[in-house]
Amino acid sequence: MGEEHTGRCLCGAVRFRTTGPLRDVIACHCGQCRRQSGHHYAATNVRDDAFFLEGGENLTWYRASDTASRGFCRTCGSALFWKGDGLDYTSIMAGSLDKPTGLAIGYHIFCDDKGDYYEIADDAPRYPQGR
Repeated sequence: MGEEHTGRCLCGAVRFRTTGPLRDVIACHCGQCRRQSGHHYAATNVRDDAFFLEGGENLTWYRASDTASRGFCRTCGSALFWKGDGLDYTSIMAGSLDKPTGLAIGYHIFCDDKGDYYEIADDAPRYPQGR
């Protein structure tokens, strides 16, 4: 079967499993991500045909823009997923994955919009807006 990862929300009402490779983590510093998470998003992604969800009845999707939705647990409020319209993959918040993940930050996006209370301290590439 190859690479497999599992994860869940804080309360465990939403669980998931992935098979196959995950993308490097992208840190998004845009205002929407900061407001939903309280900091910045750090997300990987997986093809939809390699993503298996349990507890979907506990998942709520918030239509965040004209082009994407954000999935969170309706019980504990954990931010879990980001899904762009028409895309064949789902972004998964890296912090929801069980360890070890084997992942690393690949790059940062929307750095011009980052919070003024922190610095980006790693050497990963940075982009003022999207990549």
